[in-house]
Amino acid sequence: MALPIVELQGEETKATSPVSEGGRAWRHFRRNRGAVIALWVLGIVVLAAIFAPWIAHQSPYAQNLANALLAPSGAHLLGTDEYGRDEFARVLFGARTALETGLVVVAISMTIGTLWGVLSAFYGGIWDMLLMRVADVFMAFPFLLLALMIVAALGPGLVQAEIAIAITYMPVYARLVRSVGLGLKSLEFVQAAKSVGARDATIMRRHFLPNLLPTLLVQATLNIGTAIIDVAGLSFLGMGVQPPTADWGAMLSDGQNFILTSPWLVLAPGIAILIVVLAANLVGDGLRDALDPRMRHQA
Repeated sequence: MALPIVELQGEETKATSPVSEGGRAWRHFRRNRGAVIALWVLGIVVLAAIFAPWIAHQSPYAQNLANALLAPSGAHLLGTDEYGRDEFARVLFGARTALETGLVVVAISMTIGTLWGVLSAFYGGIWDMLLMRVADVFMAFPFLLLALMIVAALGPGLVQAEIAIAITYMPVYARLVRSVGLGLKSLEFVQAAKSVGARDATIMRRHFLPNLLPTLLVQATLNIGTAIIDVAGLSFLGMGVQPPTADWGAMLSDGQNFILTSPWLVLAPGIAILIVVLAANLVGDGLRDALDPRMRHQA
C-alpha cells in the first residue's frame, strides 16, 4: 500500500501538510458509508461496555439455578444460561473483555513489532538477516499451534492468552514495518539527516515513525478484530478467559452443550463477535482506502 511520505527536516514539514493530508483522508473516509456505519457501531459497543453496569439491571455473575436455561423474555432479554445467569448482562460485560483483549494485543504486538522492523530496516546487513530469520521462525508455526504452546507454557488465563496472541502478531508488524522502512531509508531527507550527524534514535523517531503511522494505524485496526476472534478461540478451548469472567468465547464453549434446546446461549455471543469483528474490519478497510492516495484519486 503506497502511503504519503512526510519529509521531516528539523521542525519543518516539506511535503504535504499533515493537517491538509489528514483532512483529505477524513473526507474520503466519510464517503465510505460502510466504514462510517461500522465506526458508529464500534462507538456504540464501546459505550455499551463502559456503561454495562447501568445498562444491565442484573449481575452477570449472580447464579440462580431455579432460573436456569430460561428463554428470552422481558425479565431476561437474552434468556439465562445453565447457572441462571442473565445472558444479556454477560454479553454486555463480555464486550469489556473483548475490547480490552483487542487493544492490549494490538498495543503489545505493534510496539514490539514496530521496534523490531525499524531496527531491521535501518541497520540492514547482518542485523536485518538475523531479525528477519527470527520472524521467519515464528511465522513458520501454524498460528493456533504456536498460541496454544505459549499458553500451555504460561498457564491458562486472559493475560496469558493476550501475551500469546501478541507474540504471534509481532512478526507481522516487523515485516510490514521493515518493508516500508527500507523505502524510507533511501529517501533524501533521511540521508540528509545522517549526513549532518543526527543520532540514529533521532532519525528513527523523527523521520521513520511519522511515516509509518498510517500503515500501522490500518494494520492495528484490522488486527483488533482478529485478536478478539483469536482470544475467543483460546477461551473456547478453555485456554483463555477462565470462569466466571464474562467472555464471548467462553460463553460459546459453555453454550455448545445446549445448542439444540437453548440456542440463544450461542447465538448471543456469536452475533456479538460477528458484529464487532465485522465493524472493525470495515473501519480498517475504510482507513486503508482513505490513507492511500491512489484510492483517493480514483474516487
